[in-house]
Amino acid sequence: MTEGDPAERFMRRALELAERGRGLTSPNPMVGAVVVAPGGEVVGEGFHARAGEPHAEIEALGAAGTRARGATLYVTLEPCSHQGRTPPCSRAVIDAGVARVVAAVGDPNPLVSGRGFAELRGAGIAVVTGVGAAESERQNRAFLTAMRERRPHVTLKAGMTLDGKIADLHGASRWITGEPARRHAHRLRSESDAIVVGIGTVLRDDPELTVRLGQPWPREPLRVVLDTGARTPVGARLIQAGRPSCALIAVGAEAPESRVRELAASGATVVSCRTRDGRVDLGALLAELFAREVRAVLVEGGGEVHGAFLDAGLVDRVALFAAPLLLGGRRATPVVGGAGRELKSAVRLGGFAVTTMGDDLLIEADVVREPRGA
Repeated sequence: MTEGDPAERFMRRALELAERGRGLTSPNPMVGAVVVAPGGEVVGEGFHARAGEPHAEIEALGAAGTRARGATLYVTLEPCSHQGRTPPCSRAVIDAGVARVVAAVGDPNPLVSGRGFAELRGAGIAVVTGVGAAESERQNRAFLTAMRERRPHVTLKAGMTLDGKIADLHGASRWITGEPARRHAHRLRSESDAIVVGIGTVLRDDPELTVRLGQPWPREPLRVVLDTGARTPVGARLIQAGRPSCALIAVGAEAPESRVRELAASGATVVSCRTRDGRVDLGALLAELFAREVRAVLVEGGGEVHGAFLDAGLVDRVALFAAPLLLGGRRATPVVGGAGRELKSAVRLGGFAVTTMGDDLLIEADVVREPRGA
């Protein structure tokens, strides 16, 4: 967006407001709204703080009061037109007497998807779209992917050496990256609805998979284990670290019934998934998570799990913390396992962002896919 255009300036402010809800609004998107009077004065602002609380438009209109009549509403996402946890926003915008709505992007949620815009236009409100669209798409990439694909957005996250190893020849991985990188990794967890690891990671490292930031985090992501044979110990830290029911153990249909009963008795949520090639089918798992209102998944490995998600075409984004270390060795664990690929079929990445984290680098990128029908 450019600096001089007032519409882009107001939309930038709406995006800043939306950002205040990061990690707190799921299964809803982050949304910010600004009400601007005909003379250009901002008379109301708002953002969606968390699911079940008022949407951004309602907050902004409430702050504006009667000054919303004849005003322009800048909002980062199409106003909803359906009754969910809260009443529809489109009706509130109409009732407030807003003359014009400028929205960054439409909402692909099938319950909205153009209906909000249609209702506004039907009431005589001018609707403009596309201002700040690229920024809004990035901000809500998880929600928008989930609504379009009908599965959670998947980010593959790993801490690795510069030569792509996530553990040494003995399997040791603590700690490859430094404290700033590990702290940011918890921020990534806080923005996710579920954290996924394989049973190998659980048996080797006994992780908690919790969000540990400077203050208690109000949302508890699901702690998910790919465990075809139900081998997760009932005393595993990921079960004991938070609410046991937030530990979701994905097992195969052939898992021993006695082990399944023990895990269920520990309070963990045990989900039986279909299998493929002797492992939990990842598409089935994501469908199960989507049904549980999971919109953003963080896959934390190890290498075989990373390879399986990539081979299934289910990774949308990578977040790789690279430490200034070289391990080498055929037995050191690579960041991506599996059979490997030919160069011509390599997973392609784009939209790179590189950030310094102490002595480490955070490399983020989106997986580039061929357009449907190509």
